[in-house]
Amino acid sequence: MTARPADAGAGAGFGGPVDDSLRDQVADHLARYDDGVLPIVQAGHPVLRRPAAPYTGQLGDLFPRLVEAMRTTMHAAPGVGLAAPQVGLGLAVAVLQDAGVTDPEDADLRERHPVPFRVLVNPSYAPVGDEQRAFFEGCLSVSGWQAVVARHRSVRLTGQDEHGAPLDEVLTGWPARIVQHETDHLRGELYLDRAELRSLASNDNMMRFWGGTPDPVEASEALGFRLP
Repeated sequence: MTARPADAGAGAGFGGPVDDSLRDQVADHLARYDDGVLPIVQAGHPVLRRPAAPYTGQLGDLFPRLVEAMRTTMHAAPGVGLAAPQVGLGLAVAVLQDAGVTDPEDADLRERHPVPFRVLVNPSYAPVGDEQRAFFEGCLSVSGWQAVVARHRSVRLTGQDEHGAPLDEVLTGWPARIVQHETDHLRGELYLDRAELRSLASNDNMMRFWGGTPDPVEASEALGFRLP
């Protein structure tokens, strides 16, 4: 493993050295996929269970290419968030974007409104208040399944953006849920670790039995699990 000073302009807020060995590995990985869509690893892959290393500038001027590949992969999946471990890279980086939903009742119930594309580097969150909300949730690395997860309704997000600028903000509703889900990935956790396992449903059955409303009350009564 070799290292050299960070490239000028490649994320001015990241002062750590470039890791040439890691940079070459990532460059080779990105070069294999001309369309920019990277394979998403599935549950059982060890990278999903290891805490991700903080990003300090190890990729230098390659970092924007990785971010763009993650963005392309997230859109192609499609999903509303993607963490670097999900494409096999154990660095604390995630991307997210959500177009929201068109049904006003759904949008109000889940507090799900559009989130523009953004990059989270070395993110962390802390609950704001005690309120939790429970909804069905899925994951690109647990393909084909959903389960009900109770999460903090509001969280304080800290970390950095793709330029190394500090983040410190409070998020509520579905944006807070996405941040919790993606940040958990960087801790080596999957949503199933927090889910009501009696609610676990294939995507087909979730839509067949519970797709009429995002409210999981009927599912909890039929499947026998508690809501907060």
